[in-house]
Amino acid sequence: CPANITGKKLSPRKIMMDTRDRLEEVGKNIDTNKGVFVPDNKSLLNDYITPEELWACTSCNACVEECPVSISPLDIILEMRRSLIMEDSNAPQEWNVMFSNVENNFAPWKFSPDERDKWVEEMQ
Repeated sequence: CPANITGKKLSPRKIMMDTRDRLEEVGKNIDTNKGVFVPDNKSLLNDYITPEELWACTSCNACVEECPVSISPLDIILEMRRSLIMEDSNAPQEWNVMFSNVENNFAPWKFSPDERDKWVEEMQ
């Protein structure tokens, strides 16, 4: 696995195995409780897979290209990252600045829309 070579906490194989393990637990829970899921106070994110593992991924797609059984852990990693940002408001600090700028200025830069073209005047 190319991710293991980097020395980061990321292991796409572990993420896939943790996802499988959690799905099996949920399935057993539903079977045991006659078709109804009874909350067990666990979640895939945080209990099995840490945010640190997800943010270690560079989205290079090497894990997908090298996987001998054609599994795409990148899809799960990106969806869990999306959940971290959208549901938990848990993004890297640098990203929060960019998100704030997009919300306030409609662009990732700290300049308001009215001031974006001022550099043209300065160049003349």
